[in-house]
Amino acid sequence: MFFFSEIDHKKLINNILPKARSVGVSEDFRGWNWYKEPLKPYYDDMRIPMFSVCSMYCPSRRDVFVNLVRGAKGRPGSKIILGSAIHETVRTTLSAFMDGRSLDFEAWYEAVLDAKGVKQRDPRVKELAKIAWKFTDTMCESRFAEGLSKQPYASRRDVMATSLPFLIEHRLSGELLGLSGLLSVDCYDYLRKVVFDLKVSEEMRDWFKLYPTGYALVLESIYEIPVDVGCTVYLSFREGKPVINRDIFFISDDLRSWWVEERDKKLEMVAQKKDPGFPNTCVEECLYREECGVAEEACC
Repeated sequence: MFFFSEIDHKKLINNILPKARSVGVSEDFRGWNWYKEPLKPYYDDMRIPMFSVCSMYCPSRRDVFVNLVRGAKGRPGSKIILGSAIHETVRTTLSAFMDGRSLDFEAWYEAVLDAKGVKQRDPRVKELAKIAWKFTDTMCESRFAEGLSKQPYASRRDVMATSLPFLIEHRLSGELLGLSGLLSVDCYDYLRKVVFDLKVSEEMRDWFKLYPTGYALVLESIYEIPVDVGCTVYLSFREGKPVINRDIFFISDDLRSWWVEERDKKLEMVAQKKDPGFPNTCVEECLYREECGVAEEACC
């Protein structure tokens, strides 16, 4: 999922990186300046999840109020269940390959995903997870073999470090930026300094870019290195085959400002327990549809 195609690589080298170098990022919006405005959180003792900052499924942002103020747990729909299962599948496959571990899909699925009740809630999940598993494993094998052919005298560890230069589900603390103390980025390519976010969706949404933007700011706040490139990976399935589209973009001042604006709005909402009111429309993906109490006619 996180391997660039030849076309993706051309976009990165000839479009995104030159733009990042020529336009640049204002020091005000570098994560290492977390202690100064505009990045400094107004509410020092308040922490919210990255999901709450970036999610814009609800037009009025009432899902954040219902979750973090009212304490609603949420009920995942079929799309959320599938997305979570595919995330877990991709993470496990990549991690196992990089660690040199051999896993059996059937045994793993029963032990991990079936144990969470996925099988009973959506029978399609296992079939699609197996497709994602095989595809990810095949891509890993291919890239590793290519790297080995270029470095025949290198150790497995050295070849792995350059052919699969990924930190998978890397744990981060977002507390410097007013976020939860335990965050997890889907993938960070530490050679190209690209932040990836996986979406199991055919529909491309502009606000999905906020996730890589937020994680870039967190990485900068902790490691004090510039992270200028984000990539949203859109994964869907068609006739038993994975379909992948990658949206590679420069994490510009505009995106960083947008992320900060969303964070500040939602921190204020939670700190002051402000109900933003019902949205005009309600989407299926919202975890809090039932607990929100939005009028039925507004959901249709």
